[in-house]
Amino acid sequence: MKITFDTQTLEINPSDEDYIAVMDGKKILVEIIRVDAGQGRMDLRFTELSESDPVREPVSKSVYVSSDMAKRWVTIDGCTMMLKKTSGAKQGVRHDYAGGLIAPMPGQVRSVAVGVGDVVKKGQTLLTMEAMKMEIRIQALKDGRVTALHVAQGQTVEREQILIEVED
Repeated sequence: MKITFDTQTLEINPSDEDYIAVMDGKKILVEIIRVDAGQGRMDLRFTELSESDPVREPVSKSVYVSSDMAKRWVTIDGCTMMLKKTSGAKQGVRHDYAGGLIAPMPGQVRSVAVGVGDVVKKGQTLLTMEAMKMEIRIQALKDGRVTALHVAQGQTVEREQILIEVED
């Protein structure tokens, strides 16, 4: 996945349980140490991977992530950057599709808080997913009634898979 912030592009790829980030030609191992989804905080350890100097001291940082469902901001060392996905994302994709809420990324459904026929309010958490060791709450984008539930607890879902359908 490629992400652009400011004028730089960061490419992030999974590697076993960790991630390899490439920026300005440098490869960095990114290890997730701890996730506090309630605070939007992740404790990460960064280790530069260099062929010329194979022994590098890792650097630990706390990173804060926030989102308004349309944009995502990351704060590290007191500096906040807005992220834009530059690859792998379709332009104009929203989290709702013809009344159905879709998965923003691949992950596993951890809990389902509603059933077919339930009346929901805008902002209500309908289900919780886990993706990349982070908790993602799928919330109602409008008041309505659940007309279809396409997933169950424990199910693995793909990006843009319809999860729940809500109608006025």
